[in-house]
Amino acid sequence: MNEPGRTCPLRYRHGADAIARAVPRRVQTLYVIGGLYGNAPALDAVERMAAEEYVPASLCFNGDFNWFDVADDEFSEINRRVLGHDATLGNVEAELGGPDAGAGCGCAYPDSVDAATVERSNLIHTRLKATAHRHPRVLARLGQLPMFARYQIGECRVGVVHGDAESLAGWRFDVQALDDPSAADWLRSAFAAADVDVFASSHTCLPALRRTGVAPQRHGWVSNNGAAGMPNFRGDPAGLCTRISLTRSPHPVLREVRANGAFVALLPVRFDAREWQARFLAQWPRGSPAWSSYFERISRGPEFAREQALGFAA
Repeated sequence: MNEPGRTCPLRYRHGADAIARAVPRRVQTLYVIGGLYGNAPALDAVERMAAEEYVPASLCFNGDFNWFDVADDEFSEINRRVLGHDATLGNVEAELGGPDAGAGCGCAYPDSVDAATVERSNLIHTRLKATAHRHPRVLARLGQLPMFARYQIGECRVGVVHGDAESLAGWRFDVQALDDPSAADWLRSAFAAADVDVFASSHTCLPALRRTGVAPQRHGWVSNNGAAGMPNFRGDPAGLCTRISLTRSPHPVLREVRANGAFVALLPVRFDAREWQARFLAQWPRGSPAWSSYFERISRGPEFAREQALGFAA
């Protein structure tokens, strides 16, 4: 399928074994913030939580930190602040630099996503790309970002990806894919090939925390934070990020589990929803592509429940 927005370019495919070869960064506490989507108030909230940790926390923005930030000042602010921390590519950033529009937004949407949504996403990305090309220095820095990162937290080995273990825009860490019984063999092989205890991902825009058997008496965890910059549940305006640490979270968690000695949590990101809606509407007024696709979710949350995100981890 070569339809823009549904295409997964070959350059997105990194393979799980590449994660195993990456040199790990050793930290005590790691926040993985996927799907910030240009939400500066959410970034404020993440940075406040990180500053309140017992020991300094490292932040890794695993892609799609841009999306709604098409105003020049918003784009500059988001990228200045994010690129002061660790960051990896999302499909949004990967498609900003080149002249080829064949991949559209690069989301590689599955067939379950309707054509109108795909078309609107391509229109959003086209406008964001025009903004990015007015900021060539930022664009150059984005072009140098890796597709994944590896961390070591005590004995816990963490692979930070955007999509899944194989591809920047892979959907195999989507909640429905993780719950498919036929995925078990692939999941075991992905953990083994990447040599990790935890995969921290995003991309699919809905969260999931799932445990899988990797070897006898050994389990791996997938923590897909859904979106840091948008609501993840109906009636709850908070975003989510993944926290992995040697210590329990000092903040309220959706769920916290253990993975090879580390604490892994989905952590609510409680930002100023009114400020965010005002900033969003200033860039994407009623009737615009982003308003049509996202304002219902931004104002009320998706039709998704905590129980669906946590599965048997609840």
